[in-house]
Amino acid sequence: MSAVAEKREAAVHAAIDLGASSGRVITGRVHDGVLRTEEAARFANTPVTVPVESGERLHWDVLSLYSGVRLGLDRAVRDHGPLASAGIDTWAVDYGLLDAEGALVGNPVHYRDSRTEGAPGRVFAHLDPAAMYAVNGLQVQPFNTVFQLAAAAGSAQLATARDLLLIPDLLGYWLTGERCAELTNASTTGLVDVRGRRWARPCLDLLNQGFGVPADALLPDLVEPGHTIGHLRGTGTPLVAVGSHDTASAVVAVPARTPRFAYISSGTWSLVGVELDRPVLSEQGREANFTNELGVDGTVRYLRNVTGLWLLQESLRTWRDQGREADLPDLLARAARLPKLSCVVDVDDPRFAPPGDMPARIAGFAAETGQRPPADEAEVVRCVVDSLALAYRRAVRQAAELSGQEAEVLHVVGGGSRNTLLCQLTADATGLPVISGPAEGTAVGNLLVQARAVGAISGGLPELRRVVADSFTTLTYEPEGERSPWDRAQRLLWPERNT
Repeated sequence: MSAVAEKREAAVHAAIDLGASSGRVITGRVHDGVLRTEEAARFANTPVTVPVESGERLHWDVLSLYSGVRLGLDRAVRDHGPLASAGIDTWAVDYGLLDAEGALVGNPVHYRDSRTEGAPGRVFAHLDPAAMYAVNGLQVQPFNTVFQLAAAAGSAQLATARDLLLIPDLLGYWLTGERCAELTNASTTGLVDVRGRRWARPCLDLLNQGFGVPADALLPDLVEPGHTIGHLRGTGTPLVAVGSHDTASAVVAVPARTPRFAYISSGTWSLVGVELDRPVLSEQGREANFTNELGVDGTVRYLRNVTGLWLLQESLRTWRDQGREADLPDLLARAARLPKLSCVVDVDDPRFAPPGDMPARIAGFAAETGQRPPADEAEVVRCVVDSLALAYRRAVRQAAELSGQEAEVLHVVGGGSRNTLLCQLTADATGLPVISGPAEGTAVGNLLVQARAVGAISGGLPELRRVVADSFTTLTYEPEGERSPWDRAQRLLWPERNT
């Protein structure tokens, strides 16, 4: 039998994996316990700013993304023949609205849009934050869906809407005609009861009674990962609900050989935490702004959402716009030769959240905290990677303290796993061995949940992770150097505690 014929006879699955800066369709097939992947298509995800009466609004170009998805699926079928399944994962919290005819009411608003400024305070005037956390267990981020809906209250689009679908569910609706809400992504909205794994009545009533937003009428039924949503139009290929929040899929792809692990899903955002079998809803966790997001197979991702490679991405964009040097591998190599911790910033400071001149903002933070601002591009890069490692250190230690689950090893998956300087600094800062890879962790976790759902593989999360460990090469970074410089840097940024 030819290699081509053998390839066509294997069950081929397609992961639709959309990140904040690009989308991709990755195919995969499992044979003898090993997953082999191949990229079918990659396309840009470029937000668009448009004028509105109140100023400007930042939108996702979801129609362009849908076009890229369709192109990727067509190429996957062209290369492999009929697909055994497909699944979608994307970023969280954002949504599209449909009218009574099922048509999209405007392009979805980007979570970095400024419309949610002040929204948490308006929501908490109606429902005490501690009472809300006791139900949804969610970290307070201004862009959480509950705050987006409060900010959109009274808008013409909400008045027209009959359905609200989160981004992966919206794409799934267009591909199959079926409407649902996959649970791992829905758990980031602030509208899910994290213990009952169902829509949270107190949060729905809050929006309805406090803001006139009929969320209970807009939201579809919840489904767990592994559920068959429907079939792709014209092909009969099942669309499987995977961990449609990209972090949920990424955590499936952690190649852990011990249950005592922490993880960082490293991309534009860094999700830093541990995997639990029940939520942690303590007041200490709420004050530390830790979140309980639901995962595959009944798990809970207890984590902190840390600003990630966004600072590097925006710095590179700024320098390119200014006609300056912006080759990241070269800048990382130069940064590696510089002294560590010469300048650090709190990467979660609100000033770093919107698009803009990130190097100037970093310099401003440094000056305000009595540090010498970075003098050139390499010093900015060194400041960012040192600051990320410091933020990871803090989050890993807090996760262990708050959950009672100590980690023996730290896994880094996603695009940031390729950043060797950042991985080594993370090991140095946390004092834990860091295992990096796979880089396409979200697509890998997506593919494995699909494959299990259609019977191509079996087992629970330990068995799926064994497939990952047997399929991909990882790198291990052992901690080096003393902890005391990291202790001093942490006290500079967060003097209230030194965990």
